[in-house]
Amino acid sequence: MSEIKLFEIENVVKERTASAVLLEKQLQNMIEHNMETFFGVRFLKSEYAITSGRMDSIGIDENNSPVIFEYKRSTSENVINQGLFYLDWLLDHKADFKLLVIEKLGMDIADQIDWTVPCVICIANDFTKYDVHAVNQMQRNIKLVKYRKYGDDLLSFEHLNTPVAKPVTDVSVASTSTSYTQKTHLEKLASASNHFKTLYTALCDYIESLGDDLVANQLKLYLAYKKVQNIFCIEIYNKQILLRLKLDPDTVNLEEGFTKDTRGTGHYGTGDLQVSIKTEEDFQKAKELIDRAYNEIV
Repeated sequence: MSEIKLFEIENVVKERTASAVLLEKQLQNMIEHNMETFFGVRFLKSEYAITSGRMDSIGIDENNSPVIFEYKRSTSENVINQGLFYLDWLLDHKADFKLLVIEKLGMDIADQIDWTVPCVICIANDFTKYDVHAVNQMQRNIKLVKYRKYGDDLLSFEHLNTPVAKPVTDVSVASTSTSYTQKTHLEKLASASNHFKTLYTALCDYIESLGDDLVANQLKLYLAYKKVQNIFCIEIYNKQILLRLKLDPDTVNLEEGFTKDTRGTGHYGTGDLQVSIKTEEDFQKAKELIDRAYNEIV
């Protein structure tokens, strides 16, 4: 795989030499202690024991999707197949994961677990082109991340693939009071009018044109675009498209019927600023806020 070159340019230009972390346990501990900063994932447990193995690290992301971390300790270790096995185990033991979330984060988060696209993040100091090709063929949410350590104070993560995963099919959300089943995001999109389908496609195309560092994540009830963490979340309804952005509402001149501060209110997706898009004019006005969110969030 290609190598990133890192240089100091403050006084005399010189190259920082890359090396692997000496002990894989050091890397695991560092990631577990800073998981939300590095990957936007809340840490749940280290060395999570199951009936036929032990997951290195496990967490839950801001979309409340389970995330498994596996660290490659040698060039011969098949961490991808191992991660795939753990992913399938987790899908067969959802109740065990829910108990862990209840213990660590409480019932409110546990009730919101989204099993649409659970993820495996494989971390190693190198992968081959065959590894990348293999995970791209699997259509599972498996991410390959290559790390490099530069001296004592710098650590880099290079994301080598953008998985296109098939969502888990059992995604209905039952109401607590009736047998009513809430429509998924894709079902709402399929039943939307041609007007809103056109607006939705234009919105997604515009967001995706901002940069290759944005990754689409199709969740049960909304579509998210993220770098490390979500920047945009999109919901579609019969009469509007709701776009949530990670922007401080205090920095925006709120407009009745168009923009709204949703801090402290319950809603799907993440982001404190809500934008309601009903017309082409709304979409054009929203572009300035979309550009701001993309450029201001690392």
